[in-house]
Amino acid sequence: MADRVSASIIIGGSLSTSAFAELVAIIGNEGLSIDWDGEAFEPDHRTVGQPLSLCAHEVAWGYFDELESWCVGNQVPFARWSGGYGGEWGPQRIVHQGDGRLISYAVTEDDVVVIAREALEKLGSFEAVLAYFAAADFAVLPLVVEGDVLEPAAPIDTPSRAEGSAHVE
Repeated sequence: MADRVSASIIIGGSLSTSAFAELVAIIGNEGLSIDWDGEAFEPDHRTVGQPLSLCAHEVAWGYFDELESWCVGNQVPFARWSGGYGGEWGPQRIVHQGDGRLISYAVTEDDVVVIAREALEKLGSFEAVLAYFAAADFAVLPLVVEGDVLEPAAPIDTPSRAEGSAHVE
C-alpha cells in the first residue's frame, strides 16, 4: 500500500484544444479538484487567464505520476507541493519550467521554502541564496487553451508626471 499525503499542483502554459482534452482526462484519472475536498475537476472549473490550480488529499507518494509525466513530455510548466510523510520524506516543492528538468525544493508543511546549512555553504553567496529562493518561487503563467478569449486588462490609472510629482529645487 502506498504512503499517502496531501498535494497540490499549479499548471500553466499554452495548449491546443486536443492537448487540453488529454490534460482533462489525466486530471480526472488523478482525482483532482480545484478545492480541497471539492468536486472532481471539470473543464468549466478552469478560470481563463489564470494558471490551473488543483489539489487532493491521499495522494500516493505525494506526486501526480501520470499528470507530471504528461506535463514534462509536453513541456508544460508546473509547480507541485506535497506534504511530508513521517519518517519517509519531508514536504517538498517540485518546479518544472517547461524545459524537461524537475527541481526539488525542501519546504515546510505550509509550502515555505527552507534551505539546509550544507546548501547555503554550497551556494556560497547571499546573491546565490536569493537566486535559489527566486527559482523555488517560480511563478506559473496562466494556462491558455487555443481559442480562449482573454479579457483585456483594465487600464492602469497613473498620474502624469506633472500631476504625480512636484519639482523641488
